[in-house]
Amino acid sequence: MSDIATLRSVLKSCHTIAVVGLSAEWHRPSYFAAKYMQEHGYRIIPVNPKYPEILGEKCYPSLAAIPEPVDMVDVFRKPEDCPPIAREAVAIGAKVLWLQLGVVSPEAQAIGEAAGLTVVMDHCVKIEYARLFGGLNWMGVNTGIVSSRRPT
Repeated sequence: MSDIATLRSVLKSCHTIAVVGLSAEWHRPSYFAAKYMQEHGYRIIPVNPKYPEILGEKCYPSLAAIPEPVDMVDVFRKPEDCPPIAREAVAIGAKVLWLQLGVVSPEAQAIGEAAGLTVVMDHCVKIEYARLFGGLNWMGVNTGIVSSRRPT
């Protein structure tokens, strides 16, 4: 699902985000997006077996290794890597499976939705947050949201 109401609801209700494929390299999109979300009050849990720590947070080798509840699993991996990640997201009790820009996996979507997860594909969590809550419209960017009503 990627309608505005769903995206707004997901971003308001999910406060702990496990980022699968988060890189420790500052110039990578995953690092930039996670840092932005962390700076906007979200708890970021890095999932990447290559690093011990990213963004000041302990890094875990898998979703199953995370010792606390996770609201959202944000995936920066190739589409073919997503079905096993979707199964892990279901197993840890995540509420949302979010596949980043350019990542589309109908199989991962089916796995997540069959277990009751909200699945967002081919969207960037940072861009959507900035579009819906971060004031992009104040900078003259067309956010695609035109309304005479304030968001709830």
